Amino acid sequence: MNKLGRGHRDKVQQFMTITGASEKMALQALKASDWHLEGAFDVFYSHPQVRSYADSRHVEELYNRYKDPYVDMIMVDGITLLCTDLQVDPQDIVMLVVSWHMKAATMCEFSKQEFMSGLQSLGIDNIDKFRDRLQYMRSELKDEQKFREIYNFAFGWAKEKGQKSLALDTAIGMWQLLFAEKQWPLVDHWCDFLQARHNKAISRDTWSQLLEFARTVDPALTNYDAEGAWPYLIDEFVEYLHENGVTGKGAE
Repeated sequence: MNKLGRGHRDKVQQFMTITGASEKMALQALKASDWHLEGAFDVFYSHPQVRSYADSRHVEELYNRYKDPYVDMIMVDGITLLCTDLQVDPQDIVMLVVSWHMKAATMCEFSKQEFMSGLQSLGIDNIDKFRDRLQYMRSELKDEQKFREIYNFAFGWAKEKGQKSLALDTAIGMWQLLFAEKQWPLVDHWCDFLQARHNKAISRDTWSQLLEFARTVDPALTNYDAEGAWPYLIDEFVEYLHENGVTGKGAE
């Protein structure tokens, strides 16, 4: 490693700290990604043979620390304790990414299978490794494909059990959380519009189509196609923006 420049040495050290990988593995992943840290994380975590090993007994010890005393699941109190141990706010978006990795069916709950499988897939078997992996999980939000997967996952995760739609207040909270990462300038206007004009639960179709709208239509609406196959709610939103002068400079 002495032959490397300082910038590369720092990246190797940072990569080793976050992943627990050996120097050799860190060098392989960084070279494969042309020395981009986020790409190196993807290389590392997408190849099971180079992940750090997670001892299932230690993973189960973690589970037992957080599981509810009355049901064999991790519930709200356990997740709050987990967040305290991880030194993150329970409202931090990284906890959504954690839930996505665990394939959690419901917000604020982890089954034993979800928790253990999720941590083993990430090579996590103690709280220090867990804390170190959070930076990698945050970086996944910058990947367009992973963000799409996390966004679509969030709908099923956040809705009430047995419901097909997502409660409006919950949907607004999730949109504000998710689009804070993607910097969609119209998110607050969208949420205001829903509260003023819609005030109903959000369907899965509306949820998924809004991401396409946010990605493909510029904030000034110059490339919005009124004849496109957008849900009626998005068409109404565009009318609302025009009515309130939120186009052109007002959308920047």
